[in-house]
Amino acid sequence: MGKHQLSIWTTTSLIALTLFASACARLPVSHLADLSNQNLQSAEKLIDAFYSFSPDELKPLLSKAESSAPTILYYQGWAEGGNYKIVNRQACKAESENVIRCAITVQDDPVLALKIDFNVTDTFTITFSGTEIVTVETSSNDKQIYLDAFNWVTKEMPEVMTGPCLGFFNGGLTPGDCARAMTQGYRKFINK
Repeated sequence: MGKHQLSIWTTTSLIALTLFASACARLPVSHLADLSNQNLQSAEKLIDAFYSFSPDELKPLLSKAESSAPTILYYQGWAEGGNYKIVNRQACKAESENVIRCAITVQDDPVLALKIDFNVTDTFTITFSGTEIVTVETSSNDKQIYLDAFNWVTKEMPEVMTGPCLGFFNGGLTPGDCARAMTQGYRKFINK
């Protein structure tokens, strides 16, 4: 093989190897993008199911999130009892390869009972393993008055905590009744 032929062979081989490596490098990115899109769709579906106020729609989506399911299902019952109405539903966003956050601003009876001009935003943090939802956590931007009212009701109206709010976010069976009782308690708190 002549010097010129060796140079052409080397150049051709390098180009082929570069193209192959480039194609291989794109595969995982494409796969991750597909996975991310699929998980974003699953997260949106979970939010749809949560705000449908139908446990039958929500439970199947939590089948692999055993540790989160009781809390999220209780919260769904609380949200229904609290008459949650969506004011602003932002699109879910991927925070990382396996974590998606969904921020939903709602108007609800407990906050309305406090007579404040504020709508709470709940953030759902949904963690995936592959395409399976494995945990769901929620957080909110409640104002201090909301926490003060809750503490007042638990102290001044203990029958709420031993009645409809028994097992509050910990195995309770009447989350809707709890939300309605808390709303009544918040009205008393604000009018005291």
